[in-house]
Amino acid sequence: MRAVTQNAFGGPEVLEVVETERPRPRAGEVLVRVHASALNPVDAAVRAGFLPLLGEPPFGIGWDVSGVVEEAAEDAGFAVGDEVYGMPLFPRAAGGYAEYVAVPASHLARRPASLDHTRTAALPLAGLTAWQSLVGAAGVKAGDRVLIHRAAGGVGHLAVQIAKARGAHVVALASAAKHDFLRGLGADEVVDYRTTDFTEVLEDLDVVLDSSAEGDRSLGVLRPGGILVSIMQHRDQELAARVRAAGRRFAGVSVEPDAEGLAAIAALVDAGRVRPHIAATFPLEGVAEAHELLGTGRTQGKIVLTVRDETAV
Repeated sequence: MRAVTQNAFGGPEVLEVVETERPRPRAGEVLVRVHASALNPVDAAVRAGFLPLLGEPPFGIGWDVSGVVEEAAEDAGFAVGDEVYGMPLFPRAAGGYAEYVAVPASHLARRPASLDHTRTAALPLAGLTAWQSLVGAAGVKAGDRVLIHRAAGGVGHLAVQIAKARGAHVVALASAAKHDFLRGLGADEVVDYRTTDFTEVLEDLDVVLDSSAEGDRSLGVLRPGGILVSIMQHRDQELAARVRAAGRRFAGVSVEPDAEGLAAIAALVDAGRVRPHIAATFPLEGVAEAHELLGTGRTQGKIVLTVRDETAV
């Protein structure tokens, strides 16, 4: 099979497509024939050596996958031919940029019936991060006022939609060029962080989803008892202490595999409440170019590798 690997830390140029052995599923696992795999900022951080999740190279990166079950262990709960998606094994190595991955069946769910594999692959890591932050940690409910940092990004654009689906009033923080996009996703208010200090125009929010390491500044816009959910500073105990001392709540979220969460997201997608936005697609051989684009930090939504043609069987 074809798979992306790297033999050294570095820029996108260290990523190469190689021929390697197809993995074999063990007890409780399935072999997924991957149709598409999406990129996330964590992929670039691991590739460059800034985030040592996988030790020293060589290794393969990538966690978002959408595909078809090729083989299934007897106890896996899926059958050959089932169409599935997920974020397997994170933060351990999954090698998602590949034609096949062997993963625990408990890390997968059936993909949304209303999406193709390319769009489905954009959902797992970003969607689960938003879901576990807004629903699991914050318990967002109807009437809550929710601020989403980096609202047009991979996590942010899904978080806007999930919060709206929960009945929240959503305030989206993004540059002016992305405001129409965010209004189209359902944002009730949009604030241009380049021209406006959000701390001067917002107050009494119930929830802040912070993916920008703006925890201390975000604290000031929360109502007493409100909750700051941090993705970038999820292990910052000093920040957590400051938040609690101010009479607010703190939750640090590090995304983890979650089949129930994936099923809930798929249900929202099929109900027309959530849709992933694809900024660009690349073939597997274009992985280095895809990572170059990822490195700009200016894309709306997700970048996806189309591993296999949608019509392939």
